[in-house]
Amino acid sequence: MKILIILPNWLGDAVMATPAIEMLAHKYPDVAFTFVGSFVSIEALKHHPKCKASFIDETKKSKKGRLRATLAFAKELGSFDIAITFRKQFHSSLLLKKVDAKSKIARSSWHAKLFGLTHTPNIPTNQHLVLQYASLAFGGEKAFSYDEVPPLKLYVLKKRFSRPTLGINAGATYGSAKRWYPDRFAEVGAYFSDKFDIIIFGGPNEVEMAKDIQEHLKQKGVKNFTNLAGKTTIEELCHYIGGCDLFITNDSGPMHVAAAYQVPTVAIFGPTKHTETSQWKNKKSIIVREDIECAPCMKRECPLKHHECMTKISAEMVIQNAKILLDQ
Repeated sequence: MKILIILPNWLGDAVMATPAIEMLAHKYPDVAFTFVGSFVSIEALKHHPKCKASFIDETKKSKKGRLRATLAFAKELGSFDIAITFRKQFHSSLLLKKVDAKSKIARSSWHAKLFGLTHTPNIPTNQHLVLQYASLAFGGEKAFSYDEVPPLKLYVLKKRFSRPTLGINAGATYGSAKRWYPDRFAEVGAYFSDKFDIIIFGGPNEVEMAKDIQEHLKQKGVKNFTNLAGKTTIEELCHYIGGCDLFITNDSGPMHVAAAYQVPTVAIFGPTKHTETSQWKNKKSIIVREDIECAPCMKRECPLKHHECMTKISAEMVIQNAKILLDQ
């Protein structure tokens, strides 16, 4: 059984697609997966033991135009029994149209129907994204329940630290509205610094934010920290997060990486829907959020300019919830 999967672009969404991939691997024990995706999604998921090939989709950068590049890319991929896209996007539907596959699955959209894909289910969005992906992977044949879908799964080996380690992730690629504040992350880190070494995580665009946390920690006399922001590959990011004993994070890709390794996590939610993108089946996970009238607005920046969904979350609230996790 050969299955082509076009992965979501974002790291967190790609990790949330892993239960669907595991369900396919269980149904088809002889499966050979081919993954197509962004650089970050491929780097995170290419380690799957049944992934036989992986391709970074760079058609958007092609000098000959994305349309022509997509048609050429389809020929390069080969033939499959099933082809699935987790993206609801024109060029991914076009890729499935042109790829050689018996069964072609995409979310219902005008372009998926225009290209005559064999399965275009209308998946309800008022459920966790993991459940949406699971239903989509099986052509929308059924809606899966919470108990039927496995936890998140990554195959990068986790780090074995010599001392208990607290991970801090202040970034969130989607936008500033999702980000709690560096001084408050530092306050939480300082509180636990006598029990944990601290690692500050962040992507290339979050280096300055991580430096702010670093400076606040120094001001509080904390020395046992390492700033890895902008210094890790995706594989290294998974490796280090997987080894943490406690993780404090915004709603972000690294939050889902922590869930894949069952790392005890305090997740801070502001403008996003925790019912759809919270940590999936992490047995030691607590969400901290303020149930205010304007949340979740799903905006990249606070449209009302007050950012109360985040300003009302104090360091003490996060500390107390972290202590609950540690007491468990």
